[in-house]
Amino acid sequence: MLIVVTGPESSGKTKLAEQLAKYFQCDSITEQARLYLKKSSSYMPSDLLAISQVQMLAEESTSPLTFADTDQQVIYIWWQVRYGVAPTSLVARYAQQGIRHYLLCAPDLDWVADPLRENPNDRNDLFQLYRNDLDARGLSYDVVRGHGEERFMCALGAVQTFLKTLGDEI
Repeated sequence: MLIVVTGPESSGKTKLAEQLAKYFQCDSITEQARLYLKKSSSYMPSDLLAISQVQMLAEESTSPLTFADTDQQVIYIWWQVRYGVAPTSLVARYAQQGIRHYLLCAPDLDWVADPLRENPNDRNDLFQLYRNDLDARGLSYDVVRGHGEERFMCALGAVQTFLKTLGDEI
């Protein structure tokens, strides 16, 4: 079972995915875009397609419970915001993802600048794009809010509730 921490930039995704993986003593998948772009923050559409491929490969060998710091959804929304309509290959890759549960991080944390972040002023709009996408696709998700321990406990409670609905499936 893959649990994906998603949402707009600077909403605590990385920290939350790491905290949850540590709590559940399981694997985590690092944000592949950040690894890919660490040498250069400039990119082109071909780079997003390459990141999408790397992301897909990173998700292939997951343990029974794995937390992911983003997935194809981030790349799909990123493409639309930056370039418009997503190409067929990206849409298909996003549609082919296996069953997963999303933790949608609200942008209620302070913005922290870094060279790979581009959207300090429209995080609420981006949050709504993520939520609309999850709703339109009928994907399972919970919204995570709060600061510090409160945020972690919100996410932990959502994960525990979701896992109980699965019973012995994982």
